[in-house]
Amino acid sequence: MLNLRVAAVNHLPLFVTIPLLTSRSFNCIVNSVYPLKMNYKSLLPLILLLSCTLWNADAQSYQDPQHHSCLKCHSNQSYSFKNEITGKMVKRLMNPYYILDTIAISAAVHKQFDCTDCHSGEYKAYPHKSELKLQPLSSCLDCHGGDASYAKYKFEEIEREFKKSVHYKVYGENFTCSKCHSQHTYVATARTSSNVLDIVDYNNKMCLSCHNDMKKYKLVSGHDNPKLIVIHDWLPNQELHFRHVRCIECHTEVKDSLMVSHNILSKDRAVKKCAECHSANSKLKASLYKYQNLQKRSENGTISSILTNSSYTIGTHQSPILKLVSILIFLALLSGIIIHSLFRIFKK
Repeated sequence: MLNLRVAAVNHLPLFVTIPLLTSRSFNCIVNSVYPLKMNYKSLLPLILLLSCTLWNADAQSYQDPQHHSCLKCHSNQSYSFKNEITGKMVKRLMNPYYILDTIAISAAVHKQFDCTDCHSGEYKAYPHKSELKLQPLSSCLDCHGGDASYAKYKFEEIEREFKKSVHYKVYGENFTCSKCHSQHTYVATARTSSNVLDIVDYNNKMCLSCHNDMKKYKLVSGHDNPKLIVIHDWLPNQELHFRHVRCIECHTEVKDSLMVSHNILSKDRAVKKCAECHSANSKLKASLYKYQNLQKRSENGTISSILTNSSYTIGTHQSPILKLVSILIFLALLSGIIIHSLFRIFKK
């Protein structure tokens, strides 16, 4: 743990990493930086002040990729380096799978970390050593597991559920969290969005990034990906369902204790009965519509949230015209009540 934190100090933000350190680790670093005997407690006000301004130091470097030691190459279509054998500068095309979206990184959950917090610091030298590619990357549980500060996210329970899924049963350890959740660009949309359509769109794109991509699907499965439209030809109003309901509503086993189900079922166990969702006891109540953030109103206010929310209604779908008419009727009725009340007040 200490090595990871000290490594983070090497790319400057000493004060950025201080909130993550234990008191003992902090003493070691302070003593190495300040040889003179000093009570670090006297530095705390200064540390807190500077940490507020420097906490996003890595995120700022992501936004200025040309001055970032990794992204000056990995955010461009091409990269240049000096060939030490010929002594000449060489320009080459970057592997498209290694080009990173710096805007997406800056908005993601790991934006406060630098590349070498997860990747070997030896990557800073180019050409990269070939054996670095063979080193296993840290898993989600290496950081999030067994940590009380992440207990509310239930990573250990998620892992147990995932190991029941068809993905793990067929592909084992080769199917990791990163197959669905990009460490670089993942955003916890289900926890942060107040619009159900945003949650559906983001989540379905994770599934489609593999199931609708021939090369990625074949890399994992070893065979061509099935045509989604064809295998869902039994589903009425396909487009409507794909835009308003997540894939996992039908393809996972609901787990009440988890915000998002991770036990992906085999296709023969997928939900195909309309009444599972379109009924008073809709399956969606225990999955898509259970989020607390969907029960809250957005920052724009209660009325604005009601008027702009276009989420799918269980058992039916919304008609924009009827919605507008119902709002106008409601406003007319409310206006009539207010005018009538005012007349009664002034008549007295």
